[in-house]
Amino acid sequence: MLKITSLRTGDSTRLILEGRLAGPWVGELERAWRDSKESTPGSLVVDLTGVTFIEQEGKGLLSRIWLDGAELLAAGCCSRSIVEDIRSAGRSNPSDRPTKNPSC
Repeated sequence: MLKITSLRTGDSTRLILEGRLAGPWVGELERAWRDSKESTPGSLVVDLTGVTFIEQEGKGLLSRIWLDGAELLAAGCCSRSIVEDIRSAGRSNPSDRPTKNPSC
């Protein structure tokens, strides 16, 4: 289960995630991300502090969201490690680089 809360302020959006970023919930996050891009131009922050698990497909989506310019916030060793791995790949193609932590 994944809960996604969207907070819009001015020209920015914060997507607050709580639960597991896995299975069908990855598609739900992708829809929320695309909806926020269409409805609110400006910056996007994806708040992962309430996420308890991220599968490989979720990590791939987070990489695409980050490459699109979003900021990723994380807490907890697993989420922080995944976000650090995404950031360390740079804003180039993340599929060209090996992953250290495919899921936790």
